[in-house]
Amino acid sequence: MLAENLKSVQEIIKESLQKRKDSKLTGDSVTLVGVTKNHPPEIVAEALAQGINNIGENRVQEAKAKREILGDGGYWHLIGHLQTNKVRQAVALFDLIESIDSEHLLQTVEKEAKRINKVQDVLLQLNIAHEEQKSGFSKEEYLSVLPLLNNYPHVKIRGLMVIAPKTDDMELVRDIFAAGYRCFCRLKMQRPDIDCLSMGMSGDYAIAVEEGANIVRVGTALFGQRDYSLKF
Repeated sequence: MLAENLKSVQEIIKESLQKRKDSKLTGDSVTLVGVTKNHPPEIVAEALAQGINNIGENRVQEAKAKREILGDGGYWHLIGHLQTNKVRQAVALFDLIESIDSEHLLQTVEKEAKRINKVQDVLLQLNIAHEEQKSGFSKEEYLSVLPLLNNYPHVKIRGLMVIAPKTDDMELVRDIFAAGYRCFCRLKMQRPDIDCLSMGMSGDYAIAVEEGANIVRVGTALFGQRDYSLKF
C-alpha cells in the first residue's frame, strides 16, 4: 500500500510543480516529510525502506519511543507544538524543529543547544490565519522577533512553516499559502541563507506546492488512517 501511495503523492507533487507561477526562490524540488504520528515503528521502518528519509512527528515522547526501537536513520522533523519542558529532549532527538512559535521558545532552544554544543536547525511557525486554537507567530510578533535572530548562535533559522486552516474553501487555503510564500521571499531578502518553506499536509499539499512550498508534511495520504489506540 505504501509504495502505491508514495507513487501517487510523488505524481501529484510533480504535477503541482509544473503549475507553479514562480519557483525561483524555493527551487524546483520538494522534500516529502512522511508524518508518522500515531503509526507504529514498523511504519517508520517501511517508510525509510521506501526512500522516505524525512520523518515527521508531532510529539517528542512518541518520537523518542520510536527512535529507541529503530536506532539511527532518517532525518527527523518535529512538526507539532513544542512545550518548553520538552525542549531538552527535542534538541537531542530532532534534526529540524519546524514549530518555533515564540521568542521564549527560541531562547529555550538556544540554551539547550548550547548545553550539548549543537547548532539546532529550526523553522519559524507563522499563524497567518490568526487561528486562536493554533500556535505560531502573529504578524506583529514575527516582525518584532526578526531583528533578534542573530542573538541565538546555537539556533540556525532555516525558514518558515505555515499551516492552513481546516476548511473546504480551497481559495482561502491558497491565499494563506501565497501569503506564506511572500513572507518567505521577504525573509530571504534579509537572510539569503534560508532555504525552507514548509507548507501543506495531506489535504492541501498540492496547493502548497503550487504556491511555493519546498517541504510538505504528508501523513494520511501515505500511511492511511492513524491508530489512536497506540500509546507511547
